[in-house]
Amino acid sequence: MKPGMLAAALFFTAISGVAMAQPAVPGPLAADEAPIYGAQLMTQQERLEYRDRMRAARTLEEREQLRVQHHEQMQARAKERGATLPELPPVRGGMGPGGGQGPGMPKR
Repeated sequence: MKPGMLAAALFFTAISGVAMAQPAVPGPLAADEAPIYGAQLMTQQERLEYRDRMRAARTLEEREQLRVQHHEQMQARAKERGATLPELPPVRGGMGPGGGQGPGMPKR
């Protein structure tokens, strides 16, 4: 192999190793990975059961009712234990204002 080709091969090998060492950019969380409000106050079994109930809910209204009920339970549990939780649970749902990829390229 010619010295120039060897140097190029070593360079590209080094570059590909650096690229692979970069941490992956986290994407959207799946429903099973989404944070649960008050999870730090729950057992693993309670978290699994909550996710099962959310999966079993048939409508958005049912899921919202479960969320509200869960929020109230976690607020009460935090108060019993002398802990504090954020007043509002994490925002759920689709993209709100400003979400998405935008209008795209203007037509010419």
